[in-house]
Parts: sequence; structure tokens; C-alpha cells
Amino acid sequence: MVRTPLTPEERERGEQLGRFLRAARGERSMTEVAAEAGISAETLRKIETGRAPTPAFFTVAALAGALGLSMDELAGRCALTPV
Repeated sequence: MVRTPLTPEERERGEQLGRFLRAARGERSMTEVAAEAGISAETLRKIETGRAPTPAFFTVAALAGALGLSMDELAGRCALTPV
């Protein structure tokens, strides 16, 4: 199966998600948060830097739980504002 390229808007949304998760992590280490979420630190690094702009739903949900965030809050922070 060939994956269709992401649109610029999808990439931007992924970058916003990464920035928000990084800010929410605060002083906690990447390793600590990743372990609590049940993912690898490398996966978290890719999400935070925008190299994985479309992480799986359950990965995002696990990160939200580890960071004490609601999925509604994440979705609201990563919604693209219409121009």
C-alpha cells in the first residue's frame, strides 16, 4: 500500500502537536514521559520534532494520559485556524 503524501496543513498540525506536547512535558525527561506512555523515547522525539506528524491515535492518547491532558485539549490546541 502506498501512503499518500501529507498536505502542508497536515504537516503543520503535526508540528503543532509536537510543540504542544514538548511544552506540556515541561521539566520531565523525554525518557520518563515515554516510559509512562508505553512508547519509546525515539518515538516521542519524532513526534515532538514533527518528524512523525501523524502519530497513531493510541500513541497520542497514551501521551495525553502520561501528561495529564485531555484529548479535547490536544485536539483544540492542534486545530488549524482557517485563514
